[in-house]
Amino acid sequence: MRRSDVNRETKETRITISFDPDGGSQRIHTTIPFLDHMLDSFGRHGRFGLMVSAEGDTQIDPHHTVEDVGIVLGMAIKESIGDGRGINRFADAVIPMDEARAEVALDCGGRGYLVFEGAFAGRETGGIPNDLFEHFFSSLVHQAGITAHIRFCGRSDHHICESIFKAFGITLQEALKKSDDESGIRSTKGRF
Repeated sequence: MRRSDVNRETKETRITISFDPDGGSQRIHTTIPFLDHMLDSFGRHGRFGLMVSAEGDTQIDPHHTVEDVGIVLGMAIKESIGDGRGINRFADAVIPMDEARAEVALDCGGRGYLVFEGAFAGRETGGIPNDLFEHFFSSLVHQAGITAHIRFCGRSDHHICESIFKAFGITLQEALKKSDDESGIRSTKGRF
């Protein structure tokens, strides 16, 4: 069973996430509708079981909630990866959405690092400042121990975001799939 359940509470947010890389339904409520939409796209296209409940100080702005959802999702993914035994580890995907395109390459080998390249057309999407999307993925990959290269282009910021979240979900699903050698760890070190 690779399902993970993580709770985190700070003075700014209260977040609970259940993540199952082997499938399930999605139930997402962050109080930020556009973030809910993106997480739903991530979960559905990755074919993950994903339950997210988040409350935060959104009366100030969405920053803490977006960041902390990324942190807790990363923690849940890391718990699901475990020691990495039997997973593919690496994957990539290129996903278009109309004029937008996102390319995601992942290494789930225990080292958190993010390359995030591309330009948004505007300053915010769905009430979320566009710089927070990079911050979300940075928080996620550092907690999960994933190296992620995310490159994107397009004219519609909504389409750009959606293609990124879909590509990330599809790529993560492939990286977390059981490999032919379920007993081995894909590392010359013998561990992540």
